[in-house]
Amino acid sequence: MRNLIYRIYERSLERGLAPSDLPRHVAVMLDGNRRWAERRPGANAAHGHAAGANKIFDFLGWCDEIGIKVVTLYMLSTDNLAKRESKELADLLKIIGSVATEMAKRKRWKIRLVGDRASLPGELLAELESAETATAKLNKPEVNLAVGYGGRKEIADAMRSILKKHSDEGTTIEQLAELLDPDLITEHLYTGGQPDPDLIIRTSGEQRLSGFLLWQSSNSELYFEEALWPDFRKVDFLRAIRAFESRHRRFGA
Repeated sequence: MRNLIYRIYERSLERGLAPSDLPRHVAVMLDGNRRWAERRPGANAAHGHAAGANKIFDFLGWCDEIGIKVVTLYMLSTDNLAKRESKELADLLKIIGSVATEMAKRKRWKIRLVGDRASLPGELLAELESAETATAKLNKPEVNLAVGYGGRKEIADAMRSILKKHSDEGTTIEQLAELLDPDLITEHLYTGGQPDPDLIIRTSGEQRLSGFLLWQSSNSELYFEEALWPDFRKVDFLRAIRAFESRHRRFGA
């Protein structure tokens, strides 16, 4: 009975969405995998991360159903890459690699790695870049995998890229100072060429960005969901989309 009620509610929420008001780019902070595991006897962090990985495919399916063109999944930060306990981190890296490989096999999404590639273990980087290459020519929704990602690092890398490019072209510092503007920086971000996220969702009840898409989120709508990521349901997603559509976006005003 409960499942039937949820299905009816899902259909009601979907019928109420306005296609013209949908976000083009939805970014998600996949938070709460460890806490999900802690609440289940006999489960460890790896079980939580595996459950979270399975939820990713559900989530991407929901996005496809309503026509979201770009999705960014925050899977591993630079801080977590450096600080997590080694066994948990090793398990998580394997899971992330498996998710990317499976996504590429399904050929439903064009994958982009957004993060500090130099910080990633070689085996994982090879899997992620292989998934990128395998899907590069697909005319499908784009999915950014934020792995080894840090917002400050991304901005620093963008500035480094700009300096290197213009140095190679013989641009002087004075000339570059005249050229440097927000649009130029945006072009050199990991997400260059994509629209900024219209909506950022964070699960698990935490209400902070934790360095996620610092530059790109200046005008994003934020939605904080109490459910832990593995428990995140389609109705939770549709509520977030409904909340987005109901807001009057002021773009900094």
